[in-house]
Amino acid sequence: MSDELLTIEEVAGRLRVSVLTVRWLRQQGRFAPAIKVGRRLLWAEADVEMWLLAQKERAA
Repeated sequence: MSDELLTIEEVAGRLRVSVLTVRWLRQQGRFAPAIKVGRRLLWAEADVEMWLLAQKERAA
């Protein structure tokens, strides 16, 4: 994990979803917290990775 900050486009690319999906998840309160810098939203790479790991399905 690194301290890199990711744009919404970079987050969407890493998750292989659309930017609209990332926006929707954020608006629903179901995504990693963003960092607001001016009018831009950025995400810490470590936060996105932790969120992704938390989404892993449990074995039945």
